[in-house]
Amino acid sequence: MTTRSARSSAPVEGLREALRAHGAWAGVPLEVLADTGLAHLHVRLVGTGVLARIPKQSQVGLEPAANLHHQQACFARAQAGGHTPRLLGVLPVGQGLPRGALLVQEIAGRPADLPRDLDAVAQALAALHALPLPRAQDRPPLQDAGDPLRQLHAEIAAQAAFVPRAGLPVEVHDAVRTELEALAACVALPDRPPRCLVAFDAHPGNFLLRGSGDAVLVDLEKCRYSYPGLDLAHASLYTSTTWDVTARAVLTPAEVAGFYRRWERAVDTGLAAAARPWHLPLRRAMWLWSITWCCKWRTASAGPRRDPGHGEDWSAANSDEALVRHVRERVDHYLSPQAVASVLDELARLPRMLAP
Repeated sequence: MTTRSARSSAPVEGLREALRAHGAWAGVPLEVLADTGLAHLHVRLVGTGVLARIPKQSQVGLEPAANLHHQQACFARAQAGGHTPRLLGVLPVGQGLPRGALLVQEIAGRPADLPRDLDAVAQALAALHALPLPRAQDRPPLQDAGDPLRQLHAEIAAQAAFVPRAGLPVEVHDAVRTELEALAACVALPDRPPRCLVAFDAHPGNFLLRGSGDAVLVDLEKCRYSYPGLDLAHASLYTSTTWDVTARAVLTPAEVAGFYRRWERAVDTGLAAAARPWHLPLRRAMWLWSITWCCKWRTASAGPRRDPGHGEDWSAANSDEALVRHVRERVDHYLSPQAVASVLDELARLPRMLAP
């Protein structure tokens, strides 16, 4: 067994015990992968093609058992689209694994290379969005708000409560306030786009490219029934394409517009036509969600680690120091006047490029 830090050794020992109780894969060598995400520790079951996802916290605010059940549903439902890992097993919450773990297919592939892989990312998202919408009673435990746009506005407003404590420059604070007002006005309108299964965490760093050229979305814990434009935004916003160390690129407005058109060509023409008027409003909303999250993380990461019985926990104590330094640098950058001005400039230029 290889361990990366003291933080990873205890859950890996718990994983070993849980695998022994599970029966399958007991005694296989375990290899802890580099700590690259704020929500999970990943452990390879060497030679099996299986990856264990051990939660550090719940990004959707659920207690451990409910969070594990939610993640199980995310993987089980998305895998029908053919562009996500297969769910292979679930290790329950226990003393050694206080948040449980999922066993999923390990995807052999390389990081996304933008803009070259935008076609593949668009195809993968189109396959997810094309999945049949289940009956309302079959959608839990995934979020299925009566009005997903109003729910999104409420989430952003809750994150915006951290804005006063985030130490923002005046121009950034004013931009956030302006976008909040614009989103509230959008919510007040009666129209809504069609809903479908969305990842809600489709930034390029969460995709791997197989040798065949197909893109696979490997992180699915935040799936919900909402609007496809949120995934399209998250896959192509500056705050997403420059987040990950291994999949970093700055897209031009023309490349962004081309990405949206590729998605439209890959989905049903009815869905494409209904979603098109919402590309920009949802792009603005997703950016607002991202930068208010940055304000939240800047504040909450300074706190101590919470008891595993809690759900959400952004404490920096949960992750390796190198990852925390990376996230802090990205958060500081995204909340800078220069980065905010760059995104607003792109948003001002896109309407003409996205016009049919």
